[in-house]
Amino acid sequence: MPSNPRNGRPYRRLVAAQKARGLPCARCGGYINPALDPRSPWSFTLDHIVPLSRGGSLLDPVNARSMHRRCNSARGNRTGATAPLRSSRRW
Repeated sequence: MPSNPRNGRPYRRLVAAQKARGLPCARCGGYINPALDPRSPWSFTLDHIVPLSRGGSLLDPVNARSMHRRCNSARGNRTGATAPLRSSRRW
């Protein structure tokens, strides 16, 4: 049975390096607090510019960027700089 590559040392190194850079969220531009619980919607997650489901590389640093967990989930596997932001009902 093949192991999950996201549990491997190269992936953990990539996540640690990206987190250490302290960059803002690539989608909303907000600050990502590195001390938050990983289950928090505002915690750090590693986003892949080209989603893995569309052939993106798991370990390529050029394909990695910082995002809030909530922003990354909202983006899904869409490509492009950002997923469409939800507009308010008052417009």
